[in-house]
Order: sequence, then structure tokens, then C-alpha cells
Amino acid sequence: MKISTEPIGSIPRPAYLIEAMSALAKGEINESDFVKLSDKAIRETIGLFEQTGSPVITDGEQSKPSFATYPIHGLKKLAPDGVVIPFADGHSRQLPKLTGGPFRYQTYASNYFEKAKPFTRLPLKQAVISSSAISLLYPPEGISGYTREQFTSDLVNEAVADIKKCLDAGAYNVQIDFTEARLAIKLDPSKGLLKMFIDLNNQVLDRFTESERKKIGIHTCPGGDHDSTHSADISYSELLPLLFELHAGNFYLEYAAEKDKTSTLKAIKDSSRPNQKIFLGVTNVLNPRIETPQEICDLIVEASEYLPIAQLGTTDDCGFSPFADDVSTAREIAFAKISARIRGTELAEKKLRL
Repeated sequence: MKISTEPIGSIPRPAYLIEAMSALAKGEINESDFVKLSDKAIRETIGLFEQTGSPVITDGEQSKPSFATYPIHGLKKLAPDGVVIPFADGHSRQLPKLTGGPFRYQTYASNYFEKAKPFTRLPLKQAVISSSAISLLYPPEGISGYTREQFTSDLVNEAVADIKKCLDAGAYNVQIDFTEARLAIKLDPSKGLLKMFIDLNNQVLDRFTESERKKIGIHTCPGGDHDSTHSADISYSELLPLLFELHAGNFYLEYAAEKDKTSTLKAIKDSSRPNQKIFLGVTNVLNPRIETPQEICDLIVEASEYLPIAQLGTTDDCGFSPFADDVSTAREIAFAKISARIRGTELAEKKLRL
């Protein structure tokens, strides 16, 4: 395809896998039985992904406990009372907090990639969590004998290793999930926190070569979970000028759900750089209505009036089920939306005579 198109990551898990995750946590099944069921779900998900015609796929994050916490799953030096992230519908997610160092990832995203790779011959991308999101684990009161500076150094090393292992394993590209970007402005309107987050993520990105950074992207959205968000009330135009200061080659932006699309396109045009590829979300993952290919085509054609085609790509607004227990979107709807994105992108290519 002349207009690149890629998914974000997560696909709703089948009911048997969600039940198995719960049973494993309660000690009702063993790890071996769980692995058999998660392998089945990965194989089925990849098969369905291939049927959409998507030129690039993911494993649907089937066996990840969540997009954010996979690196610390099983880490012992944690307490439950960390940062609380409230969503607009009243539900919240709470992160744990670190109680001691040194900080080390328990699981690298390459483990998920290696598990999925035998099931497909299509290019397989891999999502990783941002270092800025993991930085929220360090408590404001500090940790005796383990300074924030020591933690940050360990965190950057681990985040670099997380990406590098995926690239070395053959990932088509690596997507850094930076969904806390708009939330940072909500928490600190001065944008000091956002600037700290961007600096931290750039410390990671600067450890890669220019050619490697072309295969590394940044995904941002206002936090899709249970059909709700945590920061959609923050204007996109407030975020984008700073977002494009990240030293990444690709940017995956929530767009379909934006109310003011014109100002968003203008902000992207004014802030992005020629060497940055922009993947616009053209399917709203929080709305069960399946977009028509023509609607998606129209979004792309409008965007082409602001961005050069060479810089333009399409994606979904967010993952469809970033947390394992999120069943707000049916599996078949997720795949139908992905199929519509593929068809709509093809229609736009014809309309634009590419």
C-alpha cells in the first residue's frame, strides 16, 4: 500500500483467556495450562488479523496483563498504593509503587514477540510501555537507600533494553505507548511534567542510531479504557508542539474521536517535522459503530490537504483492549473496524490517484 497502515496493538481477548488469567491469579490452574490457552488465543488472533488484509499485524497483546504493567508483573518490591488514574466515567486504575531497588524489568516485550513470531509470516510490530509511564512507580516520598537518580538510570537502561531486544528479534517496528502525555498536562497545566516525560523518553531514544529510530514510534491517546478516557478534555493543540520534540520516526495519533479535527490537523502540520511519519487514527475504538470505508477515505483525503502523502499513514485511535479485563469492545467489532481501516485506506489511495 502507498499509504502505510498499521494497528496499535491490543485486541479484546477471548472469554476463555480472560477466565484463565483470573484462574491463574487465584492459583486454580498452573502456568503450563495457562500457556496452552494463551498460545491458542495468540494463534487465533493472528489468524483473524491476517484475514483483515492488514499488511502489518500484532499479537493482539493477548497474554499481556496490561499494556502498562507487563515489565513489573511478578516484581516483589512493590506496594499497591501508587498513583491513581481517574477516568471520565468514574472508574480508575491504580498503579503500584516501588519500595526498593535496584529496578529491573521482570518481562521484556520481546518475550511476547518471540511467542507470536512462529504463527505468521507477515511483518509483526511490537508495543512497549514508555519509560515515563514506568517512572510513575517511584514514590514522591522517595526510597531509603535508592535515590530517584539511581532509579532513573536503571529505568532508562531497562527501557532501552526492552526496545533493543524487540528490534534484535526482528520486529517490523517498535511502538512506545505514551498515553500519559495529555494526562501530564491535566496534572500540571504548566507542562513541566510533560517536559520531564519527554526528556526522559528522549534519554531512551537517544541511545539508538538514526536508522533504528526510523523503526521506533510513539503512540499517544487520551487513555482508552472501558470506553472512557482520562484526558480527552485536554486540547490536543496543547500537546502536539511538545510531542513532536520526541526523537522518534513514527507518531501514532488518536484522531477519529477528536471533535475539532481541523485544529488538530493544523497543529500537526505546524509542529511535525519532515522526517516524522504521522499515523492518524481513523477508527474510534471507544464507539462500537463500525466506520464505513468511505468515511475513513474521507478522513484521509482531508488530512492529505495538510500533510504530504509521504508522511501520512493510518491506524486505530488506540488499542482495543489495553487492559486484560476490558471487555467493553467485542472481538468481532475490533476486527471489523480494522478491516474497514484497510479498505478505507485503499479507497483513499484510489481517490488520491496514488
